[in-house]
Amino acid sequence: MAERPYIVGNWKMNGTRAMLSEARAIDRAAQRYMKAEVAVAPPYTLIHAVHREVEQIGVGAQDCFPGEDGAHTGDISATMIADAGAKFVILGHSERRADHSETESQINAKIESALEAGLRIILCCGETLPTREKGEAETFVLEQLRASLPKIEDAAERLTVAYEPVWAIGTGKTATPDDIEAMHKAIRGLLDETYGEDHSAQVRILYGGSVKPDNAREILSIPEVGGALVGGASLSAESFLGIVVAASESEEA
Repeated sequence: MAERPYIVGNWKMNGTRAMLSEARAIDRAAQRYMKAEVAVAPPYTLIHAVHREVEQIGVGAQDCFPGEDGAHTGDISATMIADAGAKFVILGHSERRADHSETESQINAKIESALEAGLRIILCCGETLPTREKGEAETFVLEQLRASLPKIEDAAERLTVAYEPVWAIGTGKTATPDDIEAMHKAIRGLLDETYGEDHSAQVRILYGGSVKPDNAREILSIPEVGGALVGGASLSAESFLGIVVAASESEEA
């Protein structure tokens, strides 16, 4: 498995400057748990502020617009978020796909723009409950990824994949360990096919379905789970650090 476990907090549409104290607390604690790589993706309004406040953890964005500049009121380009201090961007999240009807072609354009801006990518994929209940989860996720994986040279070096079963996000439900292992192994196979085993080994596959301190240890011990994309539990330094500690201990085991 590539590198250290990668624990990323997605703050979604949460956070004002009062949240900077949580970012500082996460950063201080992360310096004690170096066996895990830790990052947060605050809303656009806090990227620069969080970047200035922290020393150890990575700072990223939750989305970007594919264009470089121009008459796109309300949009934020990859170059802009990089200029604000972001080092990575989350793309293709299920909430963006659902709330903004994002297509694979739009996501591909964002990926290309982000890579050109020097950003790392966390590319999300995942199925709905009806898709899983029909026995089509693996086929759906692999087709989704085939349409989105960047094919440019050195893409694997800057890519992370996050598997997020849509039905488990914010619901308190998680997929079973067997389901998670099967999906992550299928994704690894596609990465090997796309980039070759030597290059694909650099791509970590995160699990992103209601990861919490009380289930993190079990999830992170599953083969091919290279970390976690954490939603609600990342808004509190205490709960988020419970996941970071579990990731660090999983490396020691």
